[in-house]
Amino acid sequence: MPLVTYIEADGTTRAVDGTPHRTLMQLAVDNAVPGILGECGGACSCATCHGFIDEAWLERLPAMSATESFMLDAVPDRRPNSRLCCQIRMTEALDGIVVRLPSEQY
Repeated sequence: MPLVTYIEADGTTRAVDGTPHRTLMQLAVDNAVPGILGECGGACSCATCHGFIDEAWLERLPAMSATESFMLDAVPDRRPNSRLCCQIRMTEALDGIVVRLPSEQY
């Protein structure tokens, strides 16, 4: 099974089995990873699943939609590697992906 590593704002690392077809947000919520709230349930209508994707993985992700980009405009610390975890579905190709979590979601 593929693996996702979430790194909390304080540096705590949590490795989670990445069930294929589940989103990175769903995997974090299912495994009680602090810093991923997913308040909208994955509808891309909030930004409480904001994460910083390790740059080595960015090219492997689907393109960001206009809606996702609009939602990310509302986060206090948007970066070039910012993504909403509800918009990224786990696949075998993402085995080992690293997501850093922003401090504003704690």
